[in-house]
This record gives sequence, structure tokens and C-alpha cells, in this order.
Amino acid sequence: MRPIHHLFGIADLDHEQIEYLVNLGHSFIDINRRSLKKAPTLRGKTVINLFFENSTRTRTSFELAGKRLSADVINISASTSATKKGESLIDTGMTLAAMQPHVLVIRHSVSGTCQLLADYLGDTSIVNAGDGAHEHPTQILTDLLTLKQTWNSMEGKVITLVGDITHSRVARSHLLAAKIMGYKLRVVAPKTLLPAEIERYGCEVYNDFDAALPGSDAVYMLRMQTERMTDNCSIPSIREYHEAYGLNRKRLNRAGSDTLVLHPGPMNRGVEIASDVADSVNSHILSQVEHGVAVRMAVLAALCGGDDHDE
Repeated sequence: MRPIHHLFGIADLDHEQIEYLVNLGHSFIDINRRSLKKAPTLRGKTVINLFFENSTRTRTSFELAGKRLSADVINISASTSATKKGESLIDTGMTLAAMQPHVLVIRHSVSGTCQLLADYLGDTSIVNAGDGAHEHPTQILTDLLTLKQTWNSMEGKVITLVGDITHSRVARSHLLAAKIMGYKLRVVAPKTLLPAEIERYGCEVYNDFDAALPGSDAVYMLRMQTERMTDNCSIPSIREYHEAYGLNRKRLNRAGSDTLVLHPGPMNRGVEIASDVADSVNSHILSQVEHGVAVRMAVLAALCGGDDHDE
């Protein structure tokens, strides 16, 4: 397997690398469930989490992942960084790199930030924790691990991805992962929330949610990325959007009793998903949160060259 030095996006990984990270994440699940949630894998390593956007799940899971592997973890937010005093992002990155961290985890509102910084950070490994509307690779690895708990293989499975496709980095990473891992992706959205030429990814495109549901093995709901929208004309109203594109019990029944429900969070109940669906036995949303820690442990371990997590 080719070594992994940075994780910029799913596009940079091959099938073998994705399988390796998902399987390594699977091996870390037990650590997170036992009373002593600690392994010495990254003892003596330093991880810096640099977040320029708000985050609950991703930031917390990266922090837990590092600490549970015994790494020294430093958290920096945009509000407490020197960029608030006018320092450039590159200078901030170079300053942190001079402190010799092993891994720098970055979330930023501008696409391509991780690749830009990599040229200035020497031997420090960079993990993309979400950059603009570009990619969110660790979320997709989390999803694949969650689905692995139910399915033996992704090959031939049908995932229906619903919501704001245009502004979603999760959607883009899934479109790329589907080609690599062999699952089928259906994307569902109003025309105003579909990127141009999306068919080039090889997915099936629907404007009618109900028409896309039969034969779906999983339905993956996305929230509207209002913070990335430049106008207010993407949808007529929240009520109309929920009626046309919200996942409710009736629609879930149409998909099938065994259909899995996923959501990367944060959820907007009553907009893209109804509460009785989000809290149903079909929902694997909280499992995604749990597995997010395990996957980020796997990513940090892989980048630092450690996959031995014996007690």
C-alpha cells in the first residue's frame, strides 16, 4: 500500500488505502467502548487542531482521537489565533510548523487551504477536516465504517444522497468515494441546489425525492449550507422544502424497512429530516458520531506511522 503522508481528500486515496483506514478505524472501536479509553500508539506525538470554522463533532472527535492514542493535543480556533491580529494563514502555518508538530488538522472556509499550506509546512502531516465546499474526507471514512457494521461490502449498494449538493463538501467526497469503492450514488435536490454537470461523476440525478427512494439501501440526508449560499433564492421556503425533500416516515417506508438513515450533522429537525425518522431504529446517525472518533484515531495513527494499539 502507498504510504499516506497527508489527507487532503478522498480523491487522493485509492481503494486499498480507504479499506486500510476503515479497517483500522474498526479496530479502534473497542478502545472507545472500554472503561479505560487509552492506547499508547501516539505517545510522544503532537497533534494541533486548527479550526477556522465552528464545529462540534469533527473538532471534538479529533481531540478525543488524539488524546485516546496518548498524543499531546493542542486546539486553536480562529478567534484565538494570530490571524485575528492580521497574520496571514501561511505565516500562522509556518509558525506552528516551527514548533515541530507531527500532524496539523485544519478546517477552513476556503477550498484548497490544506494543499496551499502543505508547501510551507515541511514534514508536518496535514489532515483536511473540511475546506469550503471542497471535501470532508474523514466524514466519508466515518460513513464507510458505519456502513461496514451492517454490510460486508459496499459493492453494488445504493445510497441516496438528498439535500444541498452544491454547497456540501460531504456530497463531493461521497461522489468521489462511490467511484473508488463501487457503490451507486443517487443525488436528489431541487435544481437550484445541484451543481452544473454533476452527471460527470457517474451518479443518478433526481429532482423528485419519492422517485429516487425505491431500491435505496441507505438514505443520506444533508442540511442546507446557508453559510455558503450567496443568495436567498435557492428554495422558496423552509416549509415547501421539507414537504418536497424532507425525510419523513412515509418516505422511509417507501424506501424499505431495512433502509439505513444517515446524516453528517448538525441536523435541522423538521427541515431535512423528521424527528421520528432521526430517532428511529433505521437511524445510524449516532453511530456515525461514535465511529467518527475511531476513524480519526485511524487517520492520526496512519499519518504518524503507528497502527499498533495494544494496551
